[in-house]
Amino acid sequence: MHKEAGLKALKFTDGNYLKFLEAGIRNGNPILIENIAEDMDPAIEPLLQKQIIVKGNSMTLKLGDSIIEYDKNFKFLLTTKFSNPHYLPEVSTKVTLINFMITSEGLSDQLLGIVVEKENPELQTKKEQLVIEGAQNKNKLQEIEDSILHTLQTSKDILGDAAGIAILENAKVVSEDIKKKQEFAEKTEAEIDEARTGYQPVAKQASGLFFCISELANIDPMYQYSLDFFKGLFT
Repeated sequence: MHKEAGLKALKFTDGNYLKFLEAGIRNGNPILIENIAEDMDPAIEPLLQKQIIVKGNSMTLKLGDSIIEYDKNFKFLLTTKFSNPHYLPEVSTKVTLINFMITSEGLSDQLLGIVVEKENPELQTKKEQLVIEGAQNKNKLQEIEDSILHTLQTSKDILGDAAGIAILENAKVVSEDIKKKQEFAEKTEAEIDEARTGYQPVAKQASGLFFCISELANIDPMYQYSLDFFKGLFT
């Protein structure tokens, strides 16, 4: 997980974590509680329930025995190493649960890129170039649309506005050129994708293997392998 600037990482087992949490709430700095179990510290219950008292322009929160000012920029994050934690409904309803575990389909796509890059690097390079060109063409079309709208909105007499007509005519020419490029790119991309399908069985098998290996940690913690390690081994 990438830690944003100013993010303070704590654990419930830290003796003074509440002091840092209070400071974060007061100053509007993000706080991260790492490696939580399925049980939460009751001390953060008012924070999870957002028991914020608003009086005029000020906001306060009672945390333990302290009443502290609450900064609206404050962010509170909790992470766990459990792959499939089971939290009680009274916890799940107070937080937003996000699962960062990669999916089988997502991993298969990543591994497919690695396979094609190894077996047919030109094909992979061409695929990546088409993706970049496609994004650039979409941005260019958006710029053209914005230019047309701006011209129509600012021109009082579009038929008598030589500069406006020139902009519209140029936009039409560029738009048609981009459309032709997109049609060619889509045809080429379809051919590339068809060629890539020949490598899909390898990627799917390797993806399934990773999820089998990840379950080994349930037997003993020593059998823990990161995704980066597995991708390096696969390569």
